[in-house]
This record gives sequence, structure tokens and C-alpha cells, in this order.
Amino acid sequence: MRKLLVAWVMVSGFAHAADTPVMNVPTVNQRMASARAAIAKSDWRTAKYETQKAVADEPENADAHNLLAYTYRKQDKPELAKAFEHYKIALRLNPRHKGAHEYIGEAYLMDRKPELAARHLADLEKICGNRDCEEYRDLAAAMAAYR
Repeated sequence: MRKLLVAWVMVSGFAHAADTPVMNVPTVNQRMASARAAIAKSDWRTAKYETQKAVADEPENADAHNLLAYTYRKQDKPELAKAFEHYKIALRLNPRHKGAHEYIGEAYLMDRKPELAARHLADLEKICGNRDCEEYRDLAAAMAAYR
């Protein structure tokens, strides 16, 4: 009788599992790809949602924090305080993150603090080893346009 009960529990468990819908939860990489696609369309709501989920899933992911900060900065009503918070986390996690240095520099220009942007430009020159990397050139151009 006991064997029969165990067999029934096992079979009913499998039957139930087959009837249970499977939820495919996106990976952090999938969320980041979705966020980048949303950013390309200026869909800041989706980009923010996806990057917030990516940060929640992997709080030590510098790229996710950088992209979340970017969405806060670029949306129709920029949230610079939130952007700075996440850029700083990204840089704490990876002090050599070129994208975070470029973007926080641009955020400082939005906040009318060119002297802080200049510090990140100098950091980029050291990280890149020259003035020719894309992030350095982009921040330098933003600074020139700011002046």
C-alpha cells in the first residue's frame, strides 16, 4: 500500500507539473539587450524597467548600473540625482569603466559642473592611455560644446 501511495504521489506530482505554466524569466543579458533596443527607440520607460530589473538581479553589475543611470539621464525629465547614484555605483564596482566615466561627465555638464566633468575626462585619458578612445573623444566634444 505504501509503495502504491508513493507511486501515486510521484505520478500526480508529474501530472501537476505538466499542467503548470512555465515562466521564462529573462536573463540579465536579455534584459540589457532589451534595454539597449528600447534606448535606440528612445523608449525610456521600457529601458528603465529592464535596467532596474537587471540591477535587481545582479546588483554588482557595473554595466547594468551604467545603463540604468543613462536612462535616468536621457529620459524626457532627467533624474540627475538617480543618474549620479548609479554612475557612482558603476564606478565603484569598476573604476576603469570607460562608459560610466564618459556618461557621468556628460551628466556633470547637464548639472553645470564642468570642473567635475574635466576630472572624468582626465580619468579617461589615463584609462585609454591616450586621447583617441571613443569615450574620451565623446566627452571632450561634449565639453567643447558646453563652453
